[in-house]
Amino acid sequence: MKEVIVIGAGLAGCEASYQLAKRGIKVKLFESKPQKKSEAHTLDSFAELVCSNSLRSNDPLNAVGLLKEEMRILDSLILKAAEETKVKSGSSLSVDRVLFSNYITKVIKNHPNIEVINEEVTSFDLNLPTIIATGPLTSEKLSNYIGEITDKNYLYFYDAVAPIVEKDSIDFNYAYYKSRYSDEEGDYINCPLSKDEFLLFYQELINAKKVELKTFEKEIFFEGCMPFEEMAARGFKTLLYGPMKPVGLEYNGKKPYAVVQLRQDNAIATLYNIVGFQTHLTFPEQKRILSLVPALKNVEIVRYGVMHRNTYLNSPKLLNNFYQLISNKNIFFAGQITGVEGYVESAASGLYAGINMYQYLTKQKIIKIPSSTMIGSMSEYISNDKIDKLTPMNANFGIFKVEKLINHKEKREEYYKLSMENIEKYLEELNG
Repeated sequence: MKEVIVIGAGLAGCEASYQLAKRGIKVKLFESKPQKKSEAHTLDSFAELVCSNSLRSNDPLNAVGLLKEEMRILDSLILKAAEETKVKSGSSLSVDRVLFSNYITKVIKNHPNIEVINEEVTSFDLNLPTIIATGPLTSEKLSNYIGEITDKNYLYFYDAVAPIVEKDSIDFNYAYYKSRYSDEEGDYINCPLSKDEFLLFYQELINAKKVELKTFEKEIFFEGCMPFEEMAARGFKTLLYGPMKPVGLEYNGKKPYAVVQLRQDNAIATLYNIVGFQTHLTFPEQKRILSLVPALKNVEIVRYGVMHRNTYLNSPKLLNNFYQLISNKNIFFAGQITGVEGYVESAASGLYAGINMYQYLTKQKIIKIPSSTMIGSMSEYISNDKIDKLTPMNANFGIFKVEKLINHKEKREEYYKLSMENIEKYLEELNG
């Protein structure tokens, strides 16, 4: 029986392993946890969601929602786990991150074609079929080795994590449940501020003490994970048009000046994470600043926000649109190390890389997913040799390729139709 090595049991690595194993390929899955964890990981289990517990929109007319639909058709393990462990979050797909991770770990460990090896990998045999899915927190030793075989075609940015708080510590004399623009009680906890309360909050925030970043030569933030104190530094109204936007959150006929919104983080609704409040303030400052919000004056933080460096390949110089290393066909990459950004995007790249590795290993033609799909458009983006320096990218319709212009009003509906038609054609050709 043929065998593939997969390095890293994150979202991409687990998805790739599952796609290979269900096709009859033996997989040796290497994972350094629990013996060694990165600065951002806390769980011993696989596919840990480090930042948010949200997989974002479930609407198929939204880019990431469309990506989910494509993955469901292609039998994604990650989407199965998400559906089984989801929590209330309006039109988004959010999960209990512990149950989600446990579900995936159980499937992977119990699969007869997958052998899990808990040890750190610092190098690998270039002659063996291998998928590297170690993510943006790849260890220094392995990063150095990958640098040797890719001529150090690396880039990086900095990513921040939001605090998680105890629901029981929220003062509901000031807070209320509501989803944006809904007239009914919603799934989010909203903590309003008056203009004076926001002004005090803002002034204290922009002067708050940050963690000393002595080893960072330069701070480059991914816009989707910008620390909220960095947003505030851009100007007084930045937060009001961002994570503290009050629009659509009126309560009892009153519109707050600003709102801090919290989203359920576990299935039993005892923990909530603060939406958009990723940060690298010091721990005491996080508690002090959040306590300036009336509903959070006695807040108990169970996980403080932290910041970490994310490393990724300059993929257009290294990978083809199958996530395969151009200089060595035995090697595939998957996940955020390739420059895709986001949980769902990472898992989707693992799904596609796993299928492509199977085709390569069994000496079949590697079938290209059409560009008029989100999976296909992402693989086209990260392998576009016209890009000199890759910028990490979430799924979006700006990279979705179509042969002819589509009426703007009907664009999303047409994108959905094209995607579904093309994914079905791809699946038919794959199953041949």
